[in-house]
Amino acid sequence: MGRICIVTDSTSDIPPELRESLSIEMVPLKVHFGDEAYLDGITISPEDFYVKLAGEKRLPTTSQPSPLDFLAVYNRLAAEPGTVIISIHLSSSFSGTYQSACMAKGMLETPADITVVDSRTATYGIGLLVVEAARAAKAGESKEYILKRVEELRKQTTLYFLVDTLEYLHKGGRIGKAGALLGSLLQIKPILSVEDGTVVSVDKIRGTKKAMIRIMERLAERYQGPVRVAVAHANSMEYAEELSALIHQQFEVVEMMYTTIGPVIGTHVGGGTVGVFMVPAHGGR
Repeated sequence: MGRICIVTDSTSDIPPELRESLSIEMVPLKVHFGDEAYLDGITISPEDFYVKLAGEKRLPTTSQPSPLDFLAVYNRLAAEPGTVIISIHLSSSFSGTYQSACMAKGMLETPADITVVDSRTATYGIGLLVVEAARAAKAGESKEYILKRVEELRKQTTLYFLVDTLEYLHKGGRIGKAGALLGSLLQIKPILSVEDGTVVSVDKIRGTKKAMIRIMERLAERYQGPVRVAVAHANSMEYAEELSALIHQQFEVVEMMYTTIGPVIGTHVGGGTVGVFMVPAHGGR
């Protein structure tokens, strides 16, 4: 068996140094400010994006990679005989990225062993799966083992996130104008999650601190043993550290990391967003 290569897209929000250390290939999505197009995480950094976003009156738009973008990566990797490719991407409910990857697989002139996986999640929910797959590949595990482990981890992962303002959810069509205005006036913080590939509101709490405490309560209902945790934030390290402190008070944390929500996901949630991703530390509940 040849080497196993792991491919993802930029919405996985894996810190660049971690991605590079595990030899993970990343295909970027694009973010558009008017006529200006940027490659997510490549020609615009998250930090520069949030500065630019705050100064824009119009919401930027985003676009998926083309099949040709994926094809270029697949052809390069498959040039080495026996290479196996596992390509893990943003939920197909959010974007056509997964479909572009599937189309690229069908366009290869030389048949290659490629499995395209719909993560059914977003941001570091994807990242957890990709990093796990890359670590397993580096350890010499089989394709079958890696795919099974990715599916197990997807089911074991819980994601909750809070947005600082409902403005971006409103502009993106997630909530109506009246709901956004009322929520902002009352400081109502919807606790959001991703279930079966789509964003859902699981609770509504008044005030950020109370919402974070409610997230801890919900997580404690599922996890009793040691956990691994990632905290993602959209230019809001203060919120991330506050959430992290609550997690450490409540849980036995064996691994904690921070990651920044990139430009594409940031377009739809806005600056100030913070989220937690939790999985059991040893593969169980």
